[in-house]
Amino acid sequence: MVTVTVFPETLQKNWSLSPVFSAAFCACANGWFVPGGPDCVLQLKVERSMPEGPSLVILKELARPFEGRTIAAAHGNSKAVPFDELPGQPILSLRTWGKHFLIELPLYTIRIHFLMFGSYRIDERKENSPERLGLAFEEGGELNFYTCAVKLLEGDLDAAYEWQADVMADAWKPAAALKKLRAKPDMLVCDALLDQEIFSGVGNIIKNEVLFRLKIHPASTVGALPAAKLRELVKHARQYSFEFLEWKKAFVLKQHWLAHTKRICARCNIALHKAHLGKTKRRTFWCERCQKRYGPVL
Repeated sequence: MVTVTVFPETLQKNWSLSPVFSAAFCACANGWFVPGGPDCVLQLKVERSMPEGPSLVILKELARPFEGRTIAAAHGNSKAVPFDELPGQPILSLRTWGKHFLIELPLYTIRIHFLMFGSYRIDERKENSPERLGLAFEEGGELNFYTCAVKLLEGDLDAAYEWQADVMADAWKPAAALKKLRAKPDMLVCDALLDQEIFSGVGNIIKNEVLFRLKIHPASTVGALPAAKLRELVKHARQYSFEFLEWKKAFVLKQHWLAHTKRICARCNIALHKAHLGKTKRRTFWCERCQKRYGPVL
């Protein structure tokens, strides 16, 4: 097998795939690879970051063919999984809630959280790295997960999850998000966007880009935002997530970043500020000139 590696800076350029490459996308430890038939793999290495909701939606789409298949063998080093119970169990559904990937079985649901460095392989295995969970199927194929947190969930998933909080879900309810935000007036907006009970699936990239797009300083407090700005925050958290999804599928996500990891403000042409803000202490990028601070100065 031939592997062609394209490094991050290459992603800044315009390029297209030869027709010999398949349109089926799979994730690898450092980014993406595109299966191009039995003899060639195009591998794209990108910056490591915690997977956000749109990335989990892509995984769900890729893994959809495994729904209905029966587990033939299971292995891994997760202490949470009773591996001997899994063979013979069919996959009832594959679902996502924010940053959680959910494998629903008759006995229970396997919840996978990729944390900061998690990854997966479909129909292949990662070299020199033990699987946290590996599943092989009677009908063929395998799913393998690495460096992630695995947990078993008992009972009905609809009772376990508030689907209306997932920004990528059809059940998303912006009114519910607004109500939760108004109940936390002292919270910084940079923390609010990362609050998975309000915006399940929103991660640090989406946080930085939405705040820059709306010209809101990340150290603003939720209660100080005008009502119109608060509604915009809720609207664009979901809207940007779907844009993220389409850009990532097209391998152009990084080209659309205006604030995240950037040094210069795209609007003001001055240096952006960078700090680990809020209770979450995640990397935050903002412009002091065009992003207005609402609320007291810290």
